[in-house]
Amino acid sequence: MSGSEPDAYGRIAYRGLIAWPERLQREAPLLQRVLAQAPSRRVLDLGCGSGEHTRFLAALGFEVTGVDASTAQLEAAREADPQGQYVQAGLTELTGLEAGQGAAICVGNTLPHLCGEVEVRAFFSGLAGRLAPGAPFLLQLLNYDRILAREERTFPVVMRPGDVEGESTVFLRLMTHHGEGRLTFTPAHLRYRPGTAAPLELVAAHDVVLQGWRRAEVEAFLRETGFTVVETLGTMTGEAWSPASSDLVVVARRV
Repeated sequence: MSGSEPDAYGRIAYRGLIAWPERLQREAPLLQRVLAQAPSRRVLDLGCGSGEHTRFLAALGFEVTGVDASTAQLEAAREADPQGQYVQAGLTELTGLEAGQGAAICVGNTLPHLCGEVEVRAFFSGLAGRLAPGAPFLLQLLNYDRILAREERTFPVVMRPGDVEGESTVFLRLMTHHGEGRLTFTPAHLRYRPGTAAPLELVAAHDVVLQGWRRAEVEAFLRETGFTVVETLGTMTGEAWSPASSDLVVVARRV
C-alpha cells in the first residue's frame, strides 16, 4: 500500500484477510509472462504491503525490492522475510532507488491513493527514470470505469477463519462517491462469534480518500511519461478488459 497517510493500513492485518497462496497461484502465469520480457532480473514491487508478491518473485529467482510508504506494512514484510530488500517510500518518491531496474509491478489497487493528475504523472515519470529501456511495467487496480458508472458502494464480503476456533474474520469494504471520480474508501475488519452475547465486534476501520482512475486516463498518463501501452486486461488471470471487468490491468513498456 502507498498513500498520503503512510500508516493508513497499519491497523488492518491484510496478510490474514487474503488467501495469498491461491491468489499468487492465479496470478503467477501473467506475472511470469510479463517478467520474462524484462531486460534484467531486478524488479520493483511498488506498494508492496506486507511483501507477498516480493517474496513470491524472489522465490522465482528475481532480485526484488519491495517499496511501500507504510511503516507497519514494511515491518510485517521484514518479519516474514528478514533477508528481503525493502525500502520505505511513496510512489512519488522513487528517485532514491537505483536506476536500470529490469521491471516493475504495482498491484493491489495502489494507484488510486494518488488523487491528483500531478501525482500520477510524477509517479510514472519517476518510475520511467528508474527502469531500463524496454523494461515492462505491470499495473493493476480496480476497474473504476465500472465502479463509477454504477456508483457501486460495496465489494463482496470476505470471511476467513479466525484465530480462535468457532470465530471468523470478516472483511467489509465500503465506498462513498463524491463526484468526479473521488471516493472515500472504508475498509473494516470485524470478528464474528456466532452464539455469543456480542456476535459481531468491530476490530478496526478507517477512511481513505481515493481517486477512481479510468482506463483512458491511466493509459494517457503512461504514454505521456515515457511508456508504451502493450496490452490492457480485465483480470490478473488474463481475461480481456471490458467496461464490466473486475480489474484494470495494464502492461506497459519503458520506451
